[in-house]
Amino acid sequence: MTLIILFVFIVGYVLISTEHWHRIDKMIPAILMMVLSWGLIFAFPNMVVQWLDPSSAELLLSKLGFVPDFVGNTAEKTELINTALQHHLSKTAEIVVFLIGAMTLVELIDHFKGFDAVQVLFKAKKKWNLLVLLCTFAFFLSAVIDNLTATLVMIAIYRKIIDAPEDRLWYAGFIVLAANAGGSWSPIGDVTTTMLWIGHKVSTTPLILSTFIPSLLCIVTPLLIARYLPAFKGNLSRSIYIESKEGRTELLLGLALFLMVPLLKSVFHLPPYMGMLFALCLFALYAEIKTKRNFKMSEVESDLSPQSPTMKSLQKVELPTILFFLGILLTVAALESLGFIFNLGQSVQDAGIPTQLFMGILGVASAVIDNVPLVAGAMGMFSYPMDHETWHLLAYTAGTGGSILIIGSAAGVVAMGLEKISFGWYLKHIAPLAFIGYVIGYIFMLGFM
Repeated sequence: MTLIILFVFIVGYVLISTEHWHRIDKMIPAILMMVLSWGLIFAFPNMVVQWLDPSSAELLLSKLGFVPDFVGNTAEKTELINTALQHHLSKTAEIVVFLIGAMTLVELIDHFKGFDAVQVLFKAKKKWNLLVLLCTFAFFLSAVIDNLTATLVMIAIYRKIIDAPEDRLWYAGFIVLAANAGGSWSPIGDVTTTMLWIGHKVSTTPLILSTFIPSLLCIVTPLLIARYLPAFKGNLSRSIYIESKEGRTELLLGLALFLMVPLLKSVFHLPPYMGMLFALCLFALYAEIKTKRNFKMSEVESDLSPQSPTMKSLQKVELPTILFFLGILLTVAALESLGFIFNLGQSVQDAGIPTQLFMGILGVASAVIDNVPLVAGAMGMFSYPMDHETWHLLAYTAGTGGSILIIGSAAGVVAMGLEKISFGWYLKHIAPLAFIGYVIGYIFMLGFM
């Protein structure tokens, strides 16, 4: 059974990784392999050899050191499988709800043109100076609103400043590097760090202290090299700056609410998804009051959603992306329940491969394979306590390693689509810089572990 589901996972992931070639949305294979994996387990419970109860997995593994056999009659096994699926679904739902809240809050900020208000910050005549400004802002912005959204925002900003198509390719490539590096040191900056945070593998302050400097080195190193590249020498061919005060209040309010979420977790132990929903509701309340929606009693039964900024923002949330995460995480959960992921981790340790080296390899692998399943798998392989150095290293490698290839991160795929960046162009011009930055940050982390 394990081999069959592993085959389903591999086929599904080949389809996901080659989305830019066959144009089938990655949500479809992700959901299919989730349904097939759990469907096979439910249909043939007696073919399952080992079973790891998720509610007591860490306790069992620490006592036994191996995954126990799956015993019982068909009815008992089916009940255990159903219980496990419900447990994994509840944990996955925490991440999904968190992402929905975060995406909606970003859309609300954009509704009030909050991101347009920062364009005035990027006044520069020299190409390299503008690159530094854009990457610095992307680095810190992605730590608050996630790297995917930060990439979208930054591309929208520099498009209003830069005309030359070739220049745009270079700036887009570096923004991908900066956004991924910035997202790796914040618990809300990347899906993988959010997974580690919600999964009680890392906490906010230790994560920031351990990964901020390596992440900074990951983008600073390519920036220093870029200073000597022909593409960033000289002045901009055109630069137009529109100073607008509209949206500044909403931008500051939205960023403050984002930053409030880790604070609520630390002070009041409020689950992250609850904190994000609370932040969303506060901003939505502000948005509804500001728009001052008025309607007559005769319009009560009509569709009022187009008048509501909250409803408009909810309609813009990328549901396929949400369903993609759902499919991936529950498929990995199936492999984890079968004991495959833990056994794989044990094989790595038995082979004598240092954990630090293994995490470094995972980071490079995330350039080809999406980092979400890699992190989900690594979380099931090892039973280190919260804030162990391994989890911090994983946050860095998984978050920044995807920058090595244009298809290795959601930010890269978005930039690829918006600026029509070819795989070959990125591989030739940006990938070497990304790899150098990744290695420098990785070595720095190893030096302080």
